[in-house]
Amino acid sequence: MTFPRYERYRQSGADWLGSIPEHWSATRIKTLFEIRKRIAGELGHDVLSVTQQGLRVRDTDSNDGQLSMDYSKYQLVEPNDFVMNHMDLLTGYVDVSKVHGVTSPDYRVFTARKKGLSLRFFLYLFQNGYQRRIFYAFGQGASGLGRWRMPTDSFNDFILPVPPLAEQLAIAGLLDRETAKIDALVQEQQRLMELLKQKRQAVISHAVTKGLSPKTPMKDSGVEWLGQVPKHWSTAKLRSLTRQIVDGAHFTPTYVGDGVPFLRVTDITRPTIELEEVKRIPLAEHNELSKRCRPEKGDLLLSKNGTIGVPKVIDWEWEFSIFVSLCLIKFSDEMNAEYAAFVFRSRAIETQIEDGSKQSTVTNLHLEKIASFRFPVPPLDEQSLIVTRLNEAVSQLDGLMSTASRAVELLQERRAALISAAVTGKIDVRGLVEDVPAHDMAAA
Repeated sequence: MTFPRYERYRQSGADWLGSIPEHWSATRIKTLFEIRKRIAGELGHDVLSVTQQGLRVRDTDSNDGQLSMDYSKYQLVEPNDFVMNHMDLLTGYVDVSKVHGVTSPDYRVFTARKKGLSLRFFLYLFQNGYQRRIFYAFGQGASGLGRWRMPTDSFNDFILPVPPLAEQLAIAGLLDRETAKIDALVQEQQRLMELLKQKRQAVISHAVTKGLSPKTPMKDSGVEWLGQVPKHWSTAKLRSLTRQIVDGAHFTPTYVGDGVPFLRVTDITRPTIELEEVKRIPLAEHNELSKRCRPEKGDLLLSKNGTIGVPKVIDWEWEFSIFVSLCLIKFSDEMNAEYAAFVFRSRAIETQIEDGSKQSTVTNLHLEKIASFRFPVPPLDEQSLIVTRLNEAVSQLDGLMSTASRAVELLQERRAALISAAVTGKIDVRGLVEDVPAHDMAAA
């Protein structure tokens, strides 16, 4: 859908905003909204937290995230109050509360000073400040530490575009309608990506446990979760298929600008390793670590902390060291490293990781656990054939996933651009929305 522009514009007086429709006003936040900080002084309220998905009621009985010992010192939030994480202009957000509750004293709670404002319009406008990094230019602090905040004076003096109420409601109504359509398309693509991901794992799992031919005679593997395997295959614990299983540096590394690459989990979970983003350590530390853990081309790296179970076959020549969150596996002559990487990506390993851990999420793999993983073991020539077939199949599925992922990115970019254009007056949406409901929109 294409939208017309307004006929006449004027300068707003704000560099970030530029020109606005001639009949709109440009007003400082403090004229429209009032910061409120009312300490609860008692317990028993819902605890609200600002997330990228909006304002959420926290489960204070869980141990997730940082929990306060005394919520009576939190500030009150009433319905129609805005709650803003102004302490982090990079990953923070803002939302309007629909409930009574309390929130962190570090957040900024503010409310409309007068009637005749569409809270939905201003919510889109404030969220646009985060999505387009507009507020970021008005922040101060240490952005590298996630402490890039918007001071009170900067917030109060920030200039907002203010259309007449009827247009505020029309813009909010149109954005509600159009973003709902975009969000539905995004969810559709995300569901497709999840199905493709499941399909990829199913294809891998079948190939590394049942082989490539449906006519192959089968036998009981003797392992309950594995079931039947080809008759000419064996099964073995990983320790019997390797020459070494060892993890990386147990010391705190000294990061330097010009040193030896030092890989961590985040480095091997990317499709390709970006050397310019890899941390580096001094040669002396690398040499000391190499006495115990010396990665070479053809070995396999496996993440054992955080995002666990991610394999990466070393297919490069340059020297490097690894952090303790990774382990290095050197295989014996019975095992193809690329075949082993596919086994690690299959349900065969996922099942063993989950075994005995039904009550909690596994975030750490010990070397003994890794060594005890049971592997299906085809003959070497069959391992190579499985690798070739899986590379072809997985490449096709990854291509489809990449297309879906790009579609999501484009839809999200379109969503953000539409919101920005509408709330700043770059497009005229008057007459495009009928019967805009005003309930719960205008400040009471």
